[in-house]
Amino acid sequence: GSQTTSPPASTHAVPHGQTPSPCSASTDSSLPVVVHRPPSPSNTHAMATRAKRGLFQPVDHLNLSAIHSTASPIPKTYRGALHDPHWRRAMTEEFDALVTNGTWSLVPRPPRAHVVSGKWIFKHKFHSDGSLARYKARWVIRGYSQQQGIDFDETFSPIVKPATIRIVLSLAVS
Repeated sequence: GSQTTSPPASTHAVPHGQTPSPCSASTDSSLPVVVHRPPSPSNTHAMATRAKRGLFQPVDHLNLSAIHSTASPIPKTYRGALHDPHWRRAMTEEFDALVTNGTWSLVPRPPRAHVVSGKWIFKHKFHSDGSLARYKARWVIRGYSQQQGIDFDETFSPIVKPATIRIVLSLAVS
């Protein structure tokens, strides 16, 4: 008669795309390939992970996409950006947003004042499909060039904690 063997309880089927080790593979081609995966000796922490449970997500190496974009290259200097209409428009939008929001205002330089410089950062923004969404230009200040006591005396960051909001609202209700 034919003899049927069942795999031991401590083994499980090999996930798709992985090869079994020769010592644990079944020699009968009609039976499923089974691999025993002992726990990793270097991973002895108590946290239950997917790998420890034998759960593996398939790796899809074929979803890589290379979309040919005719986007203007990212400029290295602001002078190079001014020659490209896309980057010039992005710089204008950033400047207009800073002025509209009242982030800063242009004032005359006080005597003996240390001027904090800034620089433009340029970046392409993409849609999830990889197509170009927009050109992004940001004006950032080099705050690391400031010295406390000379360029500024104190710092203030207006942050409201959720607990403060709840207290104020409960006082307003009562």
